[in-house]
Formats: sequence, structure tokens, C-alpha cells
Amino acid sequence: MYFDGSLMKTGAGAGLLFISPLGVHMRYVIRLYFAASNNVAEYEALVNGLQIAIELGARRLDVRGDSQLVINQVMKESNCHDPKMEAYCTMVRSLEDKFDGLELNHIA
Repeated sequence: MYFDGSLMKTGAGAGLLFISPLGVHMRYVIRLYFAASNNVAEYEALVNGLQIAIELGARRLDVRGDSQLVINQVMKESNCHDPKMEAYCTMVRSLEDKFDGLELNHIA
């Protein structure tokens, strides 16, 4: 699963791309109807992507995103200093238990 948050003058959103083991592509676009920072949009993309993967029945997931901050916080390589980021990070960690294997990787 690839995830990306987006912040524009007109609002925020998130994009998701799932690629099945057979190469089938599934794309999702999420519009955020609340004020969000770029980091919040990134976390929203990740959280929603994990929830969709669970609904699709995925048991193992390779997650890739371009947000170094989000990846590092979830992988416990850096601390969450902001209460909002801590709440998102906790939410991601609670969803991790739904998978037999979950790997997060940063991509440029």
C-alpha cells in the first residue's frame, strides 16, 4: 500500500494505492472536511489505508509513504511531541495488531 497526504489552498486530502500480490491496482482518494496540517493529512492517509486493508481482508501489508515524520514516529525512531501526532500514532499502533505482518518503509 502506498499512502500520501496532501494539503492545498482548497483543503486537504489523502491518496492510497493498493497493489495486490497478483498486480491488481486499487486506488482510493479521501477528502478531509476539517482543517488539517500536512502531517495530519499524512496520518489520515495511513490510518484510512490500514482500515481499508483490514476491510479488504489483508493479513500482510507492505506500507510505503513519503512522510519521514510519520514513518519514524510509527516505527518508534522518533518521539511524538504533539498531542495530535501522538493520538494518530497510537491509532496506527492499535491497527497493527490486525495484521500478521506489517512493514512500513519511507520512500522519497
